[in-house]
Order: sequence, then structure tokens, then C-alpha cells
Amino acid sequence: MFDLTGKIALVTGAASGIGEAIAKTLAAAGAFVYVADVDEANGARVANEAGNAAFIKVDLAARADCERAAAAVLEEKGRLDILVNNAGIGHVGTLLETAEEDLDRLYAVNVRGMFSLTKAFLPSMIARKYGVIVNTASIGGVIAIRDRLAYCTTKFAVVGFTKCVALDHALDGIRANAICPGRVETPFVKKRLSEYADPAKAYAEMSATQAVGRMGTPDEIAASVLYLASDEAAFVTGTAFEIDGGFAVGK
Repeated sequence: MFDLTGKIALVTGAASGIGEAIAKTLAAAGAFVYVADVDEANGARVANEAGNAAFIKVDLAARADCERAAAAVLEEKGRLDILVNNAGIGHVGTLLETAEEDLDRLYAVNVRGMFSLTKAFLPSMIARKYGVIVNTASIGGVIAIRDRLAYCTTKFAVVGFTKCVALDHALDGIRANAICPGRVETPFVKKRLSEYADPAKAYAEMSATQAVGRMGTPDEIAASVLYLASDEAAFVTGTAFEIDGGFAVGK
């Protein structure tokens, strides 16, 4: 089950954290994986460690760069079977604490980057009547999270985008789903924790947000992407798959 042998995949934001785990998981399942990121050093490291992979530099905030990357993949491999729009950035603040520039910065990567890269690959998927798209949203794309106005706004957009692509192109052989993780223990989160006056207390509070009493791991999120990318999920499209340890239970 979940065999991706012969598939071609591209994962954005794959130089660390959840994206790194997704890239390595898909490669271990047999796919050839493009590790897409702006971080060349770590992107190359992940590609090397994944084995059946190659690094490709992509600045998602630049439409022309998304189109260039898609053209390079299609010229080299002739197709893309699995697109994982995982890259994303965050911001802390309420509406009054969020500048227009903050929202624009998040929108450029979290929404427009996903839009541009998907649009660049979609025609070739439609031509083959096959394509799997998995977009990383957040539990903050399903419920509101305090002090995360800009982040939640963009992640709700990711869920809406996913559902529209799924509906518009279901008969074209395209499946599109979003994953909605709760808090995950990534290098980014660990770095943020180190900035708190009491990192241990902050860690405990973040862990307690989930009903299961802990944060998730990148590998747990990657496992859900493997399922959605596989042919075993052929009847699954348009979903916002919550992988949150019970974060949203009762909310």
C-alpha cells in the first residue's frame, strides 16, 4: 500500500521541518522528489539524504520563478504527478497589531505562491488526466486562533482554494486536498520556544493545546500526505484533513 514507485513529486518548503519529512517520506515510498525551497544549502542536504531526489530553487513570492521551476521540471521529467504546496510563513498579532505589509507578506507565499505554482503545473496534469495536489493549510484554516489574524486569513484561503480546485477539476482526473496540522514540533517552533523567558513553560503550554497533550511530529504529518498522494486515496478530494491531536475538538 501507498506505493509511489515511478511517480514524480515536488514539495515546496522542503528544506526543513514538515516539508523535509514529506519529501523524505515520498521518496522512501518510491517517488522521485523535487525538494523545492529558497534555502539552497538545506534543500540540497534534504535531497541528498532523501536519495531519490533533486533540489530545485523556487521563490514562491515571484510568479515568474514558479513558472520557471514548473517549466524545468516538465522539460526534465515530462510530467508532475504529485504537487505538495507545503511552504508557508507566519505572523503573530491581532488585526490592530497587523500591518498591511504583514498581510501582504504572508499572502505572497501562503496563497499567491500556491496559486502560481499550481497554475503552472495544472494544464499538464489535465492533459494527462492525472494529478494529485496536497496543500498544507493549518488547523488555523478551519478554526480561528487567537493572535494569528494574518496567518489564519491566509490558511482559510488555502482551504478554500483547495476545495475550488477539487470541484472544478474532479472530472479532469485531478484530486486536491488540504492538510490542517495542529502544533508540530519543528525546528522553527523550537527556535521560537527558545525566545521565551521560560521555554519549558511555553513548551508545556503549546503541548497542552492539543487534546492528546503533546505536539505532533513532522513524520506524523508526512504520513497523511503519503496517504493522500497515493492511489489508495483515489476517492478522496476536496477535504480539509485535520491532523491536530484534538486541537479543534470542542471548538
